[in-house]
Amino acid sequence: MPELVHLPADAPADQVTAILERDGALILDGALSPDDVAALVAELRPYVEATPPGQDAFSGNRTTRTGALVARSPLARSLVMDPRINAQCQAVLGPNCHRYQLHLTQLIRIMPGQAGQPIHRDRWAWGRHVREVEPQLNTIWALTDFTKENGATQVVPGSTKWDDDRKAEPSEIVQAEMKAGSVLVYTGSVFHAGGENRSQGDRWGLNITYCLGWLRQEENQYLSCPPEIARTLDPQLQALLGYAMGSYALGYYTPPLPPGQGPEAVPPEYALGDGAPVASLGGADLLEAVVARTRPAEEPV
Repeated sequence: MPELVHLPADAPADQVTAILERDGALILDGALSPDDVAALVAELRPYVEATPPGQDAFSGNRTTRTGALVARSPLARSLVMDPRINAQCQAVLGPNCHRYQLHLTQLIRIMPGQAGQPIHRDRWAWGRHVREVEPQLNTIWALTDFTKENGATQVVPGSTKWDDDRKAEPSEIVQAEMKAGSVLVYTGSVFHAGGENRSQGDRWGLNITYCLGWLRQEENQYLSCPPEIARTLDPQLQALLGYAMGSYALGYYTPPLPPGQGPEAVPPEYALGDGAPVASLGGADLLEAVVARTRPAEEPV
């Protein structure tokens, strides 16, 4: 039976990347302290307890999924920007985009009595259309212990190159058992699923995922974290949400103002009122400004 590799949270980035390339998933142990976990749970609990369960077998009739975590949870923002994870985003996604972006933030609570989720690939969010590149890198931060009994994530190591229609045999599936504070890191191409919760307690996992900057995000970050909130955040987090040009001509907008009262074709960070010197972009000016803004040397994204 295959196994998931466990590494310490401070393992060398190239070692983590090599395992992700081979297996599609691994666990970093001890990425958060017990105090960090307790603080996150306390901050998120009111939102989680107010979230209704899913309405179908895939989302889970005994599972809640609480989103908009960048806007709601200051503590979750540090996980979104975790340098260990962003290093893997750069390694896995960076070669195929000018800028990667935040795809989804969601606290997944699997409650007692929840059946196992169907095995799937997260990259299927875009259907079967993205085939030649890895579009996604994902994390599940354990805020409770993950055990076989309480629904630890099912993973099929080494399945990233499988045909979409191949079915995993029971002997090929393992569960991501880990202590609270550890994090499961996995690609969008690895087969996996939420596990069955046969215990008497909830399983809490903080699902933060990233994708290529030229793809539509699963969670609409501009609505989940609108400009009035985003403008209060660190510029690197703003860019990761999508308030930055993804490439030449990817992401500009025109403020819908009366004639003569606003600029044309401005970069998205203009909506945050950051004092960007480019008032209006067009043609060669747009290209020059986008190249300057696409991947600043100081930014990890």
